[in-house]
Amino acid sequence: MQLASMVQLGVTGLLAACLPLAMVWMSSDPNKYRKLVWITVFLTFDLIVFGAFTRLTDSGLGCPDWPGCYGAANPFLAHAEIVAAETLMPSGPVTLLKAWIEMIHRYLAMGIGVLIVALMATAWIQWRKTRRAEFAPGLPTVLFGFVLVQGAFGAWTVTLKLQPVIVTIHLLLGMGLLAMLVWLGARQNRAAALAHGRFTAPAAAAPSMLGRLALAAALVLAVQIALGGWVSTNYATLACTDFPLCNGKLVPEMDFEHGFTLWRALGKTAAGHYLPFAALTAIHWVHRNFAFVVLAVLGLAAWRARAHPGVARHARGIAIVLALQAVTGIATVYLNFPLTIAVLHNAGAALLVLMLTMLNYKIKYPSGPVLQASHHP
Repeated sequence: MQLASMVQLGVTGLLAACLPLAMVWMSSDPNKYRKLVWITVFLTFDLIVFGAFTRLTDSGLGCPDWPGCYGAANPFLAHAEIVAAETLMPSGPVTLLKAWIEMIHRYLAMGIGVLIVALMATAWIQWRKTRRAEFAPGLPTVLFGFVLVQGAFGAWTVTLKLQPVIVTIHLLLGMGLLAMLVWLGARQNRAAALAHGRFTAPAAAAPSMLGRLALAAALVLAVQIALGGWVSTNYATLACTDFPLCNGKLVPEMDFEHGFTLWRALGKTAAGHYLPFAALTAIHWVHRNFAFVVLAVLGLAAWRARAHPGVARHARGIAIVLALQAVTGIATVYLNFPLTIAVLHNAGAALLVLMLTMLNYKIKYPSGPVLQASHHP
């Protein structure tokens, strides 16, 4: 890719970050750092949802190179190459619409990268000046390293032609990035409330059992997101066409060996043969049945947390989104995988990550005495 195109891409990333940065700068909120954190959380959530839209519309190879599109900074400049590819294969992975979907996804990701750099720089500057716990730069610095790894997996997603394990890890890293940003946002909320004297006494600590249950719920959700990503990246969503049975059977014919071989090309076995349908059935069936574990563990965590004043609101939110996830999951089967329902299902998973992160933070760090600079979450 030419230097001029790289510069144009860099400028595009900066422009994508300009609006949220301007919103923070012009805001009347005196705590601009906290506002920047939560705007970054909001945009990261949007990026995950738009990433799901990109994947579900089969736009991941809308531009078959990286970071640009046929070596250009945007589809306008690559119009001739895109049209030629679309003419050669009208139903293929490269179309003008898919190219724009893929590049908008990349532009948004670059903008978030700029915002995370701004978070890290602000944290270090303020920490050196004030040594206040809310500016502890450890987590923002980890976020910066994390987003670089996420960018690398985004590149490999394209260069390795949507290899399922790479795309699934890319999804998990996106969810992990969201969780870390939410944790940082929760820390800023707590510090701001303490600074304004909203907490006059230490809050009662949640029972240790609830803390372990909330952590277990987060781990179970991570496994289910990985399984859901594996379903999506292998295009196994409609491998079972009914519910609660799968193709009319409680335990259908399944090929776990080929279905859960991680390092292989899309639609192929490790030996390079076409992936048998029984392998897709196994992938779908495992995700579907592990959902019952998710419902049990997250439902129990929400039930136990409802009685604790500090996290009751989050418990109710988790219960509502969990129910909606079950509905959208079943709807993708009965409605033959409508795009809107599938995107909502992915958004629900991200929302559960957000709320479970808040639940775990508030259990671990109940509102209490002012944080000391030497001890920060």
